[in-house]
Amino acid sequence: MVRSLLWMALTIGVFPLCGLSQDRQAHSVSHWNQWRGPLGTGVAPDAQPPVEWSNDKNIRWKTPLPGRGHSSPVLGADHVFVTTAIPVGPKLPPRMSGRPGEHDNLPIDSKYQFVVVAVDRHQGTILWEKVVREAVPLEAGHTTGSLATASPVTDGNFVYAYFGAQGVYCLDLQGNLVWERDFGPMHTKHGHGQGASPALYGDSLVVNWDHEDGSFLVVLDKRTGKNLWRRDRQEDTSWSSPIVIVRKDSQGVDRPQIVVCGTNRVCGYDLKSGDVLWQCAGMSSNVVATPVYGNEMLYVGSSYEKKILMAINLQGAQGDLTNTKHMAWTRIRGTPYVPSMLLYDDALYFLTHYQNVMTRVDGPSGKDQPGVLRLGELGNIYSSPVAANGHVYVTDLDGTTMVLSHETTPKLVAVNRLNESISASAAIDGDEIFLRGDDHLFCISSKSPPGVK
Repeated sequence: MVRSLLWMALTIGVFPLCGLSQDRQAHSVSHWNQWRGPLGTGVAPDAQPPVEWSNDKNIRWKTPLPGRGHSSPVLGADHVFVTTAIPVGPKLPPRMSGRPGEHDNLPIDSKYQFVVVAVDRHQGTILWEKVVREAVPLEAGHTTGSLATASPVTDGNFVYAYFGAQGVYCLDLQGNLVWERDFGPMHTKHGHGQGASPALYGDSLVVNWDHEDGSFLVVLDKRTGKNLWRRDRQEDTSWSSPIVIVRKDSQGVDRPQIVVCGTNRVCGYDLKSGDVLWQCAGMSSNVVATPVYGNEMLYVGSSYEKKILMAINLQGAQGDLTNTKHMAWTRIRGTPYVPSMLLYDDALYFLTHYQNVMTRVDGPSGKDQPGVLRLGELGNIYSSPVAANGHVYVTDLDGTTMVLSHETTPKLVAVNRLNESISASAAIDGDEIFLRGDDHLFCISSKSPPGVK
């Protein structure tokens, strides 16, 4: 029997649901082609996926995947792309990654193949597996992580995959290598490995290279892999992915900006020049969650050495925004760590650390609506919540997904279980949900595939 949700709401109110028109202008609403979806918020605005499934219900296909990876699937019209790392060759004398005193790491005891996998979206067959590098990694990462954590991104004609110190790669839809870049070794905090996914806007591919020995942000020409610009950053390791937002400048012209969240500063960079347009202090170290943005409001959060969630009003933002009127509100309880936030209309959903406690607030005001939700059916959660068609989906490490209604006081809709651990976040498009487990890629749909009655 499904247990009811336990509520601990501080205040309950009603707010009007705002449209996504501003975000739709900033991003072409298409397939779930990138980490956090077409809007970068965790929402599939035009999708109508199922709300119920099990091991023998609404599973269109289930495909075994080689190796191990926690990157989330991204979608083209006919493809699903994931990355993975496969141990190969004889076992090596094990050594721990990281530096003295660092903890919870996997041993490095093998050479690995770093692989991009393309799956037929309709049938679930593996179309190709491209080994882009074979190497012994400098760091194996945290025990709960993998060597293929960053999600790829696709523009429909090419797929771009990032493996941290193992390089950045562009492949065509047939799996042919177009270009590659190697930025050298990466020394991450505690030796926990890399995890920030690249962002794609127009012809610009954005890579955040925050680590312990010289951080930088680089924008590559997606056609050639050559630097458009590179800027040093005074930051230590972060696993937060960059996002691209579009805001109007003082002349009313759309101006794309890159937002990168770091320990010392959250920064907005001009996409074309790399100039820092604004910055704001206040985050903790070990920033993992990716920012979300909508209706001039930026939301950033972390939960490591300190708990902090900040809502930053970017209207007219210039220079240092720290402790100014641009700081709309902050929270120091229930803040996110591993899972990123979900912004659905103006409702902001975020998980406490990586526990089964989720908070829903009105984004612009920060007011609880209804506040804290205890997700009693779920355990620890590493994947980020996603949403579509008036529903919010939260998946835990045991492969259980709770579906809630998207309203001021959410209601429990369904609890769906798969017999497989899931760390990757879901991808949603049309009538399909794609879930990547430890061993399989699942396509969940209540409808027959195209061409099948």
